[in-house]
Amino acid sequence: MIILDGGLGRELQAMGAPFRQPEWSALALMEGPDYVRAAHDAFLQAGADIVTTNSYAIVPFHIGADVFAARASALLRLSGELARAAADEAGRPVRVAGSVPPMFGSYRPEKFDRQVAADMMRLFRDQLADYADLFLAETLGSAAEAELFLTEFLPVGRPVWLSVTLEDVDVTAGEPMLRSGEPLGDVLALCQSLSPGALLFNCSQPEVMEDAVSVAHAHFSGDSPPLIGVYANAFPLADDNYQGANATLHELRTDITPDAYADYAERWAAAGAGIIGGCCGISPRHIRCLKERLAQ
Repeated sequence: MIILDGGLGRELQAMGAPFRQPEWSALALMEGPDYVRAAHDAFLQAGADIVTTNSYAIVPFHIGADVFAARASALLRLSGELARAAADEAGRPVRVAGSVPPMFGSYRPEKFDRQVAADMMRLFRDQLADYADLFLAETLGSAAEAELFLTEFLPVGRPVWLSVTLEDVDVTAGEPMLRSGEPLGDVLALCQSLSPGALLFNCSQPEVMEDAVSVAHAHFSGDSPPLIGVYANAFPLADDNYQGANATLHELRTDITPDAYADYAERWAAAGAGIIGGCCGISPRHIRCLKERLAQ
C-alpha cells in the first residue's frame, strides 16, 4: 500500500499559516514558505510515502492573472524545492508528486479551454520537472482535462498519475460520474489507451469512493493495469448547504475523524485501492491512523 499525504491547504490553515480565499494554499507559499515545509514534514512524520508539491493553487483562478504572469514560474519552483527538501531529509525513501491542478479552478469543468490549459500545463511540467519523481493531476473534472494532462505529461518519461473528482450529489450506485456529468467509463477507456501509472479519485466525499474503486478495479485487465487510488475530502454533506469547493472556506465535517476515515480506507483497500491518502480536511492525524490500520 502506498500512503499519500493529506490536505495541504487546510493543514496550513490549522497551523496558522497565511491562508484565505481566493489564494488558498498559494498564500503560504508567497508569504510564509516555512509553514509549507513544516506541513510537508508533518505528513511525512505521520507516515506518508509521497509528499505533494504545494502547487495546486498556482493558477489565475486563485492568485489572479497578473500575479500568475509575474510569479507563477518562481512559485512553482519554490513549491518543488520545499517538497524535494522535505523528501530528501525524511530519513527514508519518499517520493515527490508534482501537483498539476485543474487550470480553471476546482469543480469547474465547464470552464475548460484546451489551448489555454495546454500552455499552463506545460508551465507546470517544465517548472516542476527538476523536483518531481512523478506527476499527479488532481481534481480533474472532465475527460477532456484528463486527456490533455496525459497527452502533455506522458512523453516526459516518468510516472504519471491521473486523479479525477467524482460527482457526490444524487449519485446512482454502480454508475460513478465525473463532475462534468460524464460517466467514469469515459476516463477508464482513456486510461486503457493512454496507460497512466495510476488512476485515482480525489476531492469527493468518502461515501462515493468505494463504488468508483470497485468499478475501476473490475474494468482493468491485462498484464499492467494502473494502480487505483483514493484521497477523499471532509467537506460538508450536500444537505448541509454545501456550495462547492471554491465558494467559501467551508467548515469541515466533524464525523470524519481519523478512525472514521480509516474505516473508509480499509473498505477502499478491500475494493482494490493500492494508493490511499487524503484531500481537503484530512490531517496528519488521519494519515497516521490509516497508515497504522492498513499496515495491519
